[in-house]
Amino acid sequence: MTISHVQSPTATALAAVERALAELRRGGIVLLSDADGNGGLAIAAESCGAHALQRLQGLAQQAPVIVTTRRRAEAIGMEIPPHIAGGMGEVNMPITLDLPEGVPVDIILQPHESEAAGRHAALRFLSRPVVSHAPLIARTAIELAKLARLLPAVVLGPLSRDPGNKRRDWAREQDLVYVDAVDVLAYEESAARNLQQVAQAHVPLEGAENTRILAWRPSDGGKEHLAIVVGEIDPTEPVLIRLHSECFTGDLLGSLRCDCGVQLRGAIVELARQGSGVLLYLAQEGRGIGLVNKLRAYELQDDGFDTIDANEQLGFDADERIYVPAATMLSRMGIKRVRLLTNNPEKIAQLERYGIEVAERVQHSFPANGHNENYLRTKAERAGHLL
Repeated sequence: MTISHVQSPTATALAAVERALAELRRGGIVLLSDADGNGGLAIAAESCGAHALQRLQGLAQQAPVIVTTRRRAEAIGMEIPPHIAGGMGEVNMPITLDLPEGVPVDIILQPHESEAAGRHAALRFLSRPVVSHAPLIARTAIELAKLARLLPAVVLGPLSRDPGNKRRDWAREQDLVYVDAVDVLAYEESAARNLQQVAQAHVPLEGAENTRILAWRPSDGGKEHLAIVVGEIDPTEPVLIRLHSECFTGDLLGSLRCDCGVQLRGAIVELARQGSGVLLYLAQEGRGIGLVNKLRAYELQDDGFDTIDANEQLGFDADERIYVPAATMLSRMGIKRVRLLTNNPEKIAQLERYGIEVAERVQHSFPANGHNENYLRTKAERAGHLL
């Protein structure tokens, strides 16, 4: 084997997390382990079938528990004790609920408001929430579910400590996917910093015919991001930039529930009008929760929740996006100073945190359309957008 074919530790770690994500999405068991020898067997709650649960019960050394986020537990009607609610410096920390035999795993998936009588009664059998005895494993399990674009709720089979670090061999014997906690928690940033340009093509657009699209992929073959380059940019001057998170419903279908479609098309028109610029099309649908979970959030919005509360009812943070991929792409394109088309101060802060100077914020807002007034009001009043 030549040196060019040897994977770096980072590439190997990224690949291990990708395998774990695929296993979790298909309803399989993933073995998580941390540097202190703590471990657990995890199955995503929303894809936990009877066979997988039975196998987990046979392999685990303690009774399985449900691990979810504080906000998800509150959404199904659990009361969070004050010592948990105000502890650990983390508003949406992972918490653990006992799962007595006979209580269905999918109880954690149902919003409290829509509980049928039988499910509502079953809640009484769940223990009061506690912080996990192995908090890093619990946090890792939740992060893995989020990365897999699943609801942040897992069934976890605790394992006894393994100071001899033999758990990886045991996972291989049991045909289980194994992943280290540190690799899961570092995954998003590591993948973003490993982005490489893998393709580019001239793609004339309506109103911006001199346009190229550059495709970027992390070394593990994970989520790809795009740079839409209009005209000929001059990296020695601040470049007009738009960071746009993908939105299938708004960008492709023209949904009126948000302003994403008009922002996308309006940004391309503005880049062309000013002669050049770059729109980064980032693979982080639904503020980073994924398309399926965004549709679930829409259902909750139809019941009266705003866009932030709906995400939190599902157990997510209000905004799960990161902007390391954007900073990495800009840096590798030689762009260090930008004029940023945005109404979101967080985008400015994130770019500057990762070494991109924002020389100017350029306003980028559009009138409401009769369907998205509440959406825009929430962005302004609760998310601090400058509309």
